Amino acid sequence: MLTGRVNAPEINTRHGWLNTDRGYTLKDFRGKIVLLDFWTFGCINCQHILPDLKRLEQEYAQELVVIGVHSAKFTAEKQQNAIRQAILKFGIEHPVVNDADFEVWKQYAVNAWPTVVLIDPDGKVIGQKPGEGIYDIIKPHLDELIQTFGDKLNRGSFPFKRELPASATTLSFPSKLISAPDGHLFLSDSGHNRILKIDTTGQVLDVIGSGQQGFTDGPATEATFHEPHGLALHGSALYVADAKNNALRKVDLNTKQVSTVAGTGELSYYFFHEDIGVPVNPNSPWDLALDGNQLYIASAGNHQILRMDLQTQRVYRFAGTGREALADGSLSEAAFNQPSGLALVDRTLYVADPEASAIRAVDLDKASVTTLIGQGLFEFGDEDGDFEEAYLQHCMGIAVHGGNLYIADTYNGKIKVMDLAKERIKTLVAGLEEPNGLLFYQGLLWLTNTNAHELWKVNLETGEREIVPVRL
Repeated sequence: MLTGRVNAPEINTRHGWLNTDRGYTLKDFRGKIVLLDFWTFGCINCQHILPDLKRLEQEYAQELVVIGVHSAKFTAEKQQNAIRQAILKFGIEHPVVNDADFEVWKQYAVNAWPTVVLIDPDGKVIGQKPGEGIYDIIKPHLDELIQTFGDKLNRGSFPFKRELPASATTLSFPSKLISAPDGHLFLSDSGHNRILKIDTTGQVLDVIGSGQQGFTDGPATEATFHEPHGLALHGSALYVADAKNNALRKVDLNTKQVSTVAGTGELSYYFFHEDIGVPVNPNSPWDLALDGNQLYIASAGNHQILRMDLQTQRVYRFAGTGREALADGSLSEAAFNQPSGLALVDRTLYVADPEASAIRAVDLDKASVTTLIGQGLFEFGDEDGDFEEAYLQHCMGIAVHGGNLYIADTYNGKIKVMDLAKERIKTLVAGLEEPNGLLFYQGLLWLTNTNAHELWKVNLETGEREIVPVRL
C-alpha cells in the first residue's frame, strides 16, 4: 500500500446511501478503522475481492468498518435500484454510497477498479491498494493500527440496516438456460445456488443443489454451488459453470451425483505464453458451448476462452492473452473483456464480451478472432443500425437462430437481433431488467429477465411476450 497520512476526504454524495437507512460522514466512524472499497458492480475483479472484504469484516468486527464506494463505469450502473440489486445478488453486508459522479473517486485520486483505501481511527488516509488479493496486504495494517491505537479504538457496533429482498419468488437472479432432448429445460437459478429442470409450462421437475452456498460434491440434493451460470448437456452429463467457485462441475443425470471436473475454488491466472498446452483451472466461468467432445468455457475472470476435452476431462487455454482489451488477431494474440456469453454455429464461436460492450467472432478453422460490434472498454451506448456505428451496453448473453445473432444487451435492458448478412442490428424487446440467458426452443425465444427474477418466452412471429410462471 502507498504510505502517507492526510485527512480523509468526505464520502457523502448527493446520490445517497444504500444498504443502510441513513447517511454517514467519516466523523461518524471516528475511532474505527475504515476501509473504503471503490467498485462498480459489473466488474469481475470487483466481485473477486468481496470474499476478502467479508473475511476482514468478520475477523475485525469490533474495530473495522467497510464502506463500499460505488463509482459506476456504465450508465446503467449509476442507477440506485441497479446497485441495490447488485448488493442483494452478491450478499454485501456493509453500507454503500453511490458515487455516480465520481466525486469521491476523484477526491481519493483513485484510477482503477477495484481500489481499497485504508483510513485510521483519527480519520487519516494511510494508503490505498488497487486490484485483487487484498486480504494478506490489509490484515497486517489492521493489526498494526489496533496495536497503535489500543484503548482509543471505538469497539462499539454500527447496526447498519441491510437492503431487504423483494418478496420470495421461486427464482432468484436466473441466469443461463439450455434445452434437453426430452423436451425439458435446465435453468441456472444463480441467486439460489442451484439448477432447475423445468417443463415448458414452468413446472419444476427436479432440483440440482441444496440451495446453500458452498463447494461440495455428492448427491444432487446435497451438493452445493456458488452462483452457477453456464450449462451444457453432453449425453447424460450436465456441465455447470460454477462461477464464484471458479470451477466446472459435472452432474451425472443418471446417478444424480455432482462432481468437480476442473477448479479448486481458488482464482487462477495465466497470461500471454504462460501455461500453454498444460491443464489450467477456470476463473469465474460464466458460459459454456459444446462442440462434439470439446467444451468451450467463457473464463470471465481471466478474460479468456478455455477449451475442455470431454474425453480426458482436462481444461486448456484456447483464446486470449489474459489482458483485458479489445484486440483481434490469432487465438494467442487476441484479447477479451470478461467474456460472459457463448454461441456456436458453423465453426464460428460467437462471444458476448461485456466490459467492451462487444460481440466477437472466433473462427475455429482459421484460429482467429474478429470484432463484429464494439469500440473499446469505455465505448458503450444504445445505438442500433450498421455494425460499425452500433453501440451496446455490457451485453452478457447470445444465441443463434436462422442466420441471426440474438443479444442480451444487458445494461440497456433489451434483446437485440444482429443480421449477419446485412451487418445491421435492431432492438427486438425492451423494458427488461438486466437480461442474461437466451435460448431458441420450440419456435420461441426464451430469456431470463434476471433482475426481475423471471423467465420469459417471446413469439418472434406475433411479438407476443409471456412470463413463464416457474413453480416448485
